[in-house]
Amino acid sequence: MSSRPVILVVDDEKNTREGLVRALRGEYAVAEAENGQRALEWLETHAADVVLTDLRMPGLDGMALLSRLLGRDAKPIVILLTAYGSVETAVEAMKRGAYDFLAKPVNLDRLDLLLRRALAERRLGDENERLKAQLDSKYGFENIIGTSPAMQEVFATIRQAAPTRATVLIQGASGTGKELVARALHQCSPRRDGPFIPVHCAALAPTLLESELFGHEKGAFTGAVERRRGRFELADGGTLFLDEIGEIDPALQVKILRVLEERKFERVGGTETIHVDVRLVAATNRDLRARVAEGAFREDLFYRLHVVNLTLPPLRERTGDVVLLAQHYLKTLAAENGKKPPAISPEAMDVLQAYAWPGNVRELRNVIERLVVLGTGDRLTVADLPAAVRDGAAGGLAIPSRAGRVLRDAERQLIADALRRHRDNRTKAAQDLGISRRTLHRKINEFGLRAPGDA
Repeated sequence: MSSRPVILVVDDEKNTREGLVRALRGEYAVAEAENGQRALEWLETHAADVVLTDLRMPGLDGMALLSRLLGRDAKPIVILLTAYGSVETAVEAMKRGAYDFLAKPVNLDRLDLLLRRALAERRLGDENERLKAQLDSKYGFENIIGTSPAMQEVFATIRQAAPTRATVLIQGASGTGKELVARALHQCSPRRDGPFIPVHCAALAPTLLESELFGHEKGAFTGAVERRRGRFELADGGTLFLDEIGEIDPALQVKILRVLEERKFERVGGTETIHVDVRLVAATNRDLRARVAEGAFREDLFYRLHVVNLTLPPLRERTGDVVLLAQHYLKTLAAENGKKPPAISPEAMDVLQAYAWPGNVRELRNVIERLVVLGTGDRLTVADLPAAVRDGAAGGLAIPSRAGRVLRDAERQLIADALRRHRDNRTKAAQDLGISRRTLHRKINEFGLRAPGDA
């Protein structure tokens, strides 16, 4: 699309055609044609973003022109104009692929709004296609999505470290994708055909975790009715991923250190020495250096784990990746739920980028999954976003002005709709909105909504 969108006005009525050209020229690059055939001839050597065409014209009329245009590879947006409009005609035009339908005489304000919306959706569609292409190529790395410099550095480290035997420590806040990185290290390593065994250390008590990691012999403790192989044993020839390793009891840290240094251990309650070839990848959302200083984590184990260090940035520090991640989850989660992926309006995407995402990528995924599962339309707007995301984005210092305006407009519309549904009964409207009557009264005054009070 050019710097100024190109609009082709097609109408056999000279006064109408020239009037529309004068109204649109300046903001848009405008061309004109007096009938459908001339429009097609012009389009042989030019490209139009929007074709604004009369419905009834001699020769090739608006409906026929619409059919011809939609058969082209580069399909323009088509808006039909008619002085003989009807609901049936409008529905038929929309079914055939027209973007919208306007009756003559044309309301220029309505036309301006329609053009802005259509072009915004076209830009969004083009952006979606670009993002899909990116997701299918260089910006996806073993199911990890990111274009930010910090993520590109992570990808580079994975590529360098994966082929080695080195222990890797992944640090980052909850929800940043530490297990995905661990799996990527495994998949890019010579051990890819071996097992990948994850253990979430914080989920188990120290005694249970010891048995989980090293296994136990029959009768080793109450309930040990048979021999059990531990995760180190199961991961032989592959990769063992210890998530939240900072929560491990100091006594157990000694046994892990021995396995790393000697590659051998004994099961709980046993005397047989078991030798293993395991690559260890550990992760934590804690500051392990601080834990070492506190005496809660062994210094020798810390340095043994810290051979290669990967730090994952929180999502708030990689806002440029939010759009890419949102599109990725829309595509994958819609497919999982048997739905067509909805589009996201530019304003809604602005809000997603302005939100701080305290739960990081995991929170974004959950929000997108909710939108996919509960959504009923083919286009998501600001009003579809969870209130917590809208409110959080509105309170952010970096929120784009356009998104701020849209959030305010969406809030005003929600209140106006609630008042209309309940015939201006403020008590019922407040209950419907989940706010107090006092807050509703303040908002009515703030937005200049005139409600006569309780019915």
